[in-house]
Amino acid sequence: MRRVVITGLGALTPIGENIDSFWDGLKKGKSGAAPITKFNTDKFKATFACELKEYNPLDHFDRKEVRKYDPFSQYALVSTEQAVKDAGLNFDEIDKTRAGVIWGSGNGGIQTFQDQMTDFCEGDGTPRFTPYFIPRILVDIASGILSIKYGLQGVNFCPVSACATSNTALIEAFNYVKWDKADVIISGGSEAAINQASMGGFASARALSKKNDTPAKASMPFDVERDGFVMGEGAGALIVEEYNHAIKRGAKIYAEIVGGGMAADAYHLTGTHPDGEGAVLGMREAIREAGISPNDIDHINMHATSTPLGDRSELIAAKRVFGENSKVTVSATKSMTGHLLGAAGAIEAIACVKSLQENFIPPTINTKNIEPDFVDLFDFPLGEGRSKPVNYAMSNTFGFGGHIASIVLKKYSGQNER
Repeated sequence: MRRVVITGLGALTPIGENIDSFWDGLKKGKSGAAPITKFNTDKFKATFACELKEYNPLDHFDRKEVRKYDPFSQYALVSTEQAVKDAGLNFDEIDKTRAGVIWGSGNGGIQTFQDQMTDFCEGDGTPRFTPYFIPRILVDIASGILSIKYGLQGVNFCPVSACATSNTALIEAFNYVKWDKADVIISGGSEAAINQASMGGFASARALSKKNDTPAKASMPFDVERDGFVMGEGAGALIVEEYNHAIKRGAKIYAEIVGGGMAADAYHLTGTHPDGEGAVLGMREAIREAGISPNDIDHINMHATSTPLGDRSELIAAKRVFGENSKVTVSATKSMTGHLLGAAGAIEAIACVKSLQENFIPPTINTKNIEPDFVDLFDFPLGEGRSKPVNYAMSNTFGFGGHIASIVLKKYSGQNER
């Protein structure tokens, strides 16, 4: 099997709209949560979210392009442009039939769908939909737009597995490169779901935190007082590349992808299995494919959304995989970024890459009182990050429908490493 590495990164997040500011925000324990500015929340149960703070589409696109693309596609284009530049990729100098895009989103153009249906329902019944309505809402359209922009004719599709989506995309990119079906793949995920329909729907499902008076402190993974997640938006892009292809063109290598595990809880429409059955399978498979043991994992970026049942289920699963005396260092960056749904795995994989690079693990903020059954089982950096050697990092993502996707990343030490 061919080795697979990461050679470029791009991020558009509520705590930083490029890689440097995103990572700096994570290291400093910065919260992206604040009252929602996109719409009037007077009648909503949850009135806050982790919005992008400085994003203006006209800084990146002309007005014609803005009309063509839903925000989730815009976010994909912006973050990918960062990653391509970071990777030093000139697609005219490589075989474009061996370069592709595997890009995910959980909701696709939900903002466009809401806006167009609102206009129709409030109008006189005459359908005045934009000709871009259908392509704007398609969940796979960002992948297509990226391939068109860069002229890439290789593998191109959009996996959808709810909040496990962009980890699924990364695992698929890993697979296609490993199987010699591609040399370079743009992968990641984007989400733009801070609107009335999404906030109302997740609130009705009792998934969102209602700590409206203290938004910045509302996301508190693993804490006994957690009450739900905080919605986020944005995108993360990673250039996934075959090792020798990267070496030949003189690319810098951030990290190596060595294992991916996908599974299913097969249990409930929205809830995770109370014993973490699917999570156990996903983590074990990722570790098995990496050719290591659980003891080799130095850091886990947990899915840990701050929901009462979900966090406990993941902790139980981790206990089953890593044992009673693991002391693996775990953190939950959603405490800072909020939950980016289908884009969560991408930005959390980027966080793991940076941890491998800098031997630093971001903190979990806001959390004070860990679930008592687990407080002594794992190493939880609360409030402040932790400097420690990180050679292998794992990122977990789970989605409604019981979808599980875990990925293992390895520190890259040099060209002669095997």
